[in-house]
Amino acid sequence: MNLIKKLASGNEALAIGAYKGNARFASGYPGTPSSEILDYFKQFKQVRAQWASNEKAGFEAALGASIAGVRSFVTMKHVGLNVAADPLMTSAYTGINAGFVVVTADDPGMHSSQNEQDNRFYAKFANIPMIEPGDSFEAAGFMQYAFIVSEKFDLPVMVRLTTRISHSLGLIKYDPRPLDNEKELCIEKDFKKYVMIPANAIKKHKSILEKLEQLKDFSNETPINKIEKGDLNVGVITNGISYSYAKEIIPDANFFKVGFSYPLPVRKIKEFAKDFDKVVVIEETEPFMEEILKSEGLNVEGKKYFPRDGELNLDIVEDGLKKFGALKEKKRVYFEEFELPKRPPALCPGCPHRPIFDILHSMKDVFITGDIGCYTLGSLPPLSAMHTTVCMGASISMGVGVSKVQDKERVVSIIGDSTFFHTGIQPLIDAYVNKANMTVIILDNRITAMTGGQPDASSGFNLNNDDFEPVNIASLAKTIGIKNVFEIDQYDYKNTKHILEREIYKEELSVIVAKRPCVLAPKKIKDTPFVVTDKCIGCKRCLRIACPAIDFKDNRAIIDETICTGCAICEQVCPVEEAIIKKSEE
Repeated sequence: MNLIKKLASGNEALAIGAYKGNARFASGYPGTPSSEILDYFKQFKQVRAQWASNEKAGFEAALGASIAGVRSFVTMKHVGLNVAADPLMTSAYTGINAGFVVVTADDPGMHSSQNEQDNRFYAKFANIPMIEPGDSFEAAGFMQYAFIVSEKFDLPVMVRLTTRISHSLGLIKYDPRPLDNEKELCIEKDFKKYVMIPANAIKKHKSILEKLEQLKDFSNETPINKIEKGDLNVGVITNGISYSYAKEIIPDANFFKVGFSYPLPVRKIKEFAKDFDKVVVIEETEPFMEEILKSEGLNVEGKKYFPRDGELNLDIVEDGLKKFGALKEKKRVYFEEFELPKRPPALCPGCPHRPIFDILHSMKDVFITGDIGCYTLGSLPPLSAMHTTVCMGASISMGVGVSKVQDKERVVSIIGDSTFFHTGIQPLIDAYVNKANMTVIILDNRITAMTGGQPDASSGFNLNNDDFEPVNIASLAKTIGIKNVFEIDQYDYKNTKHILEREIYKEELSVIVAKRPCVLAPKKIKDTPFVVTDKCIGCKRCLRIACPAIDFKDNRAIIDETICTGCAICEQVCPVEEAIIKKSEE
């Protein structure tokens, strides 16, 4: 047997594990740190992977495939599970046919997220099993195991990754050959099982509670919850990446490594804990395991010594273990603290979103409700043209509310194309039905840019590179019934400014679709760069568009030709003729 050995990220390993576990269908919505999973999975033969318009739709597609008899999974980042919570809760009632796995990638430290929620609580909320790998090797193996557990208990199973597990590399080994189907399943037609009217759901809830008791026994028996004995009279209960940190710092301790985290194996942990004078729980973010164990009467501590917010690292874990008393002193500093140059995030050179925010910045009586995407960077100085950002699709919904309760500020809602398809269509309908006096700007760069350039409904191609006629956002808005719908090219600064100022001050609903492709995806766009001439007067107007290609030195602007894309926005905002020109015109 020729095994493949490779260094793989947790996301790639999970995709491999899904394939080796006979998953043949997957859906999801891109969101860091989960985005790469479907890109890896789609490369296998005999599988179907697809992006959905949002996590709820992706969840339901994968659940449908499971009911049709095909092992399936859905992927999303942690906040995406909020969107998919509706089908999640009820799928625990319906159960599954073929194995069905829900992959959630949490983001401790909020590297690319608006909150730091701990999705272990969703497993408890829904009364379904949760499995947590601690490295790439476990990601591949635990994913296969999750399908087995799903079918054993007729339940969805959650597999929880975190940023470090998703993106760190580890050695995995696997047989590249596809498996034969373990069993032939066909589509199920079962009224009492899958139609959740109250009469059926009442019985199903009782069934879930019975399964939960069975799962508690299973959790105490499964080999992915394991004990590692050591010489120190210290017990450590931990999971995920926290285990790797603790194991490196205090390798001689006794470890209870949790892989099946809900239901927690309380009976097995009690047996483990009774042999030690001190037992500590090390887990990122919320005290999920700690609270369960304390409620069961165990004398354990965790968040007394470890922070409840942010990612753990070696220094933080070692500090906590010293406070706990497991270490007499810190052995070494793993991460030396030193002052780094400030590098605030910025829109890319040539980003078509930049002109919109530059224009809005100058309009002082405008309240701008924003959304989730690259364009959220328009909230930062010097653009400073966004006043709210809450969650996907909230820009339009919140704009409707703001417009209905005050008339001092003109209301503008900004949303990207992928976010619009995700959860923006419904609130746009609300804006129309309720006659909201506002302007909706849809930044259509024809890609899901923030998470790596995944296609969406306006791209014209899908995850498998199948072509289709792109969904026309302007036509969609007109179909709703909105009369004031306009398409603009943001690189035409003068016309863009004219249309924005005209529509924003109308006393009715307007939709402006700003159509310019992303400068990076699906391929990088670069034209002749611009340069600054001796006519520059040092007014710094070009700096206000916040382009990374523009700097200022010796009282004049400078353009870095290597990253300038030739978008010409700086030239158009410059008040001095020929102070900024194309390089070829020198």
